[in-house]
Formats: sequence, structure tokens, C-alpha cells
Amino acid sequence: MNPFDKISSLATSGMRAQAQRLEVVSENIANKDTHGYQRKMVAFENVFDRNEGVNRVEVGDAFLDQTPGEEIFDPSNPFANENGYVVMSNVNMMTEFADAREATRSYDAGLEVFRQARDMYSSLLEILKS
Repeated sequence: MNPFDKISSLATSGMRAQAQRLEVVSENIANKDTHGYQRKMVAFENVFDRNEGVNRVEVGDAFLDQTPGEEIFDPSNPFANENGYVVMSNVNMMTEFADAREATRSYDAGLEVFRQARDMYSSLLEILKS
């Protein structure tokens, strides 16, 4: 495998992982007002691909944030417990926006690595043509 393929493989796997992270963030934001919803998070793993001889970024299993949601007193709500409290989601919009921004910037960085590698490879081909 040539160096361009290795670099592009790593950059692509990182971009794919960040895209999955953005999906989880989007799901969290969409469920912010869902009673009892627990925020989902993902972890990344560094995996060595023996066939290709490169490291890749993989998304591990999603897991739930165990932070308890806010309890609001609303005895008329059908989701209220026997004491009249409704457990809200534990999604914090500021945290989700920060995660989305970080994932977007990481995705953009992977895209820039891919572009730089492509440009360097193209320049090398031009030099070899001469």
C-alpha cells in the first residue's frame, strides 16, 4: 500500500467516526424534551488493520450518560411518578453544541489531511512526469 493510501485511509476512518459522533449528537438534541431520555455518547478506538498495515479510528459501542435528569413537579403529566414528579432528559444543549463543534472541526481536520496528501501525491506525479 502506498503512503497516500495509508494517509487517506486513516483520514477517512477519522472522518467516518466523527460523522457517527454527529449522528449521536443530533439524536441527543432531537430528544432533549423526551421525558426520561438519557444522553448517548460514543468512544473511539484505535484499531490496527493487519491486512492494510495501517491504524484506523473506529467507533466503539454507544453508552448512556448516567447523570440523572432534572425532576419537575407536574402531577397532571401522564409520565409523573407516584409523587407527581416527571424525570426530564439529561441532555444539556451547551454540551451537545460543544460536542457538535468539536466533531465538525475534527472532521474538517481529517478532510484537510486528505486534501494535503492528495496535493502532495499529485505534485509527486507531476515531478515524475518531468
